[in-house]
Amino acid sequence: MIEKAVIPAAGLGTRLLPTTKELPKEMIPVFTRARNGSIALKPLLQLIFEKLFNAGVREFCFIVGRGKRAIEDHFTPDYSYLEYLKRRGKEVVVKEMEEFYRKVEGSIIIWVNQPKPLGFGDAVLKASPFVGNEPFIVHAGDTLILPNEESRIKYLGRIFTEEGADAIFLLKEVDDPRAYGVIEPGKIEGDLIEVKRIVEKPEEPPSNLAVIPIYIFDSIIFKILRRTKPGRRGEIELTDAIQKMIDWGLKVYALKPLKDQFWIDIGTPDMYWRALNISYRESKD
Repeated sequence: MIEKAVIPAAGLGTRLLPTTKELPKEMIPVFTRARNGSIALKPLLQLIFEKLFNAGVREFCFIVGRGKRAIEDHFTPDYSYLEYLKRRGKEVVVKEMEEFYRKVEGSIIIWVNQPKPLGFGDAVLKASPFVGNEPFIVHAGDTLILPNEESRIKYLGRIFTEEGADAIFLLKEVDDPRAYGVIEPGKIEGDLIEVKRIVEKPEEPPSNLAVIPIYIFDSIIFKILRRTKPGRRGEIELTDAIQKMIDWGLKVYALKPLKDQFWIDIGTPDMYWRALNISYRESKD
């Protein structure tokens, strides 16, 4: 299993202002099921961390920016606070937090600063010293798959290894692909799709298959990112680097979407409302 994960969480969250002026958007809560079966709220980034941990990841690199101190504070165990909660009779919450802290303490966690918002590709590039020459997962800090993300990530890692891939990622069928990174599929075998072309927010989408920002890369992606120029938005796009991988003749694949798979994203108020509805429904089932 891939043991290293890079989690970009440096976005400014401007579409969720004023909430995100002080609260990082990645710390906005969604619903989940607590240990006792009740419905609880957890910061999205905590859920992502826990699902990656459950999938076998033990080394984490969070890419953060200015105003993201709340993330590092949340991932710093505070046992005195748990003692206070115990005295207040909050046993269920205490057990939840103790389990989270055990995972934090069982991990290596690195914090890397992205001083300027130069794009998702630039954020990934900042993790190069952490990754070294190993394959690694990239998981956006504002995205989650429901249900069973852990098993999907494990499967992604297995296919990456079996196929000798240089990059592999997840897909979702969408109604309006113009708002996403979109692929042009090539050869299809089972649920494995060869990626013939990939483009960011295209005016004329080559398909309705949008990229879910959960990837596994060979470390060659860093060499390519260093040669990738900013796109029309003035940012280094990860999709542009993936296209260079294709141009270089490297093996780039994606997995077909699952019919019962929900992709939640909290990038806008409408997306957040949808994320709350889906996460609540999945927590009840």
